[in-house]
Amino acid sequence: MEQVSQGARRPLSRHIPLAVIAVAAVIGYFTLGDLLSFDTLREHREALLAFRDANFTGLALAFMAVYVGIVAFSLPGAAVASVTGGFLFGLALGTVFNVTAASLGAVAIFLAARWGLGRMLAQKIETSEGTLKKIKTGLHDNEVSVLFLMRLVPVVPFFVANLLPALVGVRFVNFVYTTVLGIIPGALVFTWIGVGVGEVFDRGESPDLSLLWEPQVIGPILGLCVLAALPIIIKTIRGKKDV
Repeated sequence: MEQVSQGARRPLSRHIPLAVIAVAAVIGYFTLGDLLSFDTLREHREALLAFRDANFTGLALAFMAVYVGIVAFSLPGAAVASVTGGFLFGLALGTVFNVTAASLGAVAIFLAARWGLGRMLAQKIETSEGTLKKIKTGLHDNEVSVLFLMRLVPVVPFFVANLLPALVGVRFVNFVYTTVLGIIPGALVFTWIGVGVGEVFDRGESPDLSLLWEPQVIGPILGLCVLAALPIIIKTIRGKKDV
């Protein structure tokens, strides 16, 4: 009886990390929106710069820990965090810190989803037939390209690109390296905005995140999207020729 009860508890326990993330995301959505904002950065920027000059390593570690938490728990403020990275640490280090923290957070939520709900869904998809099985097979054959596209296409929410791969059973290694490489273009843009955010605040303005949609910025990103989709296009064309 004891073994049976332990076996019954284990499947439920796998869902605890994802449940905690879901609860934290809901609470954070309603409570942290005003705190993790550009107004907060504007108000505390002098204190942050002073602390950076006095304890650079401490601030860098604290910044990355907060950023990891924002991504891992799908909290509001990821864009603000990326801009803050550029403001505090410059373009080069800011981009490194932003990419590292965002990637660690993405891995955390991926593993939480994979350990619980993702494992169950992946097993069901694997044993299914028909359309669902074809989707799984198509994703498996083009996994890296699809993962890169999810990271590069600006309209795909970051938390969706973290959760969906875990729920359909993509390879962990592929998820990690496509995440790290795929978020670099966007991270560069937001960090670049952060480098000049002090001057924006001095003018009494807020950072203009619409810069991402400027032709000189969105153009290269869309070009990368085409490159990521190219293997899928080639396989599709070859498949039609073989029919």
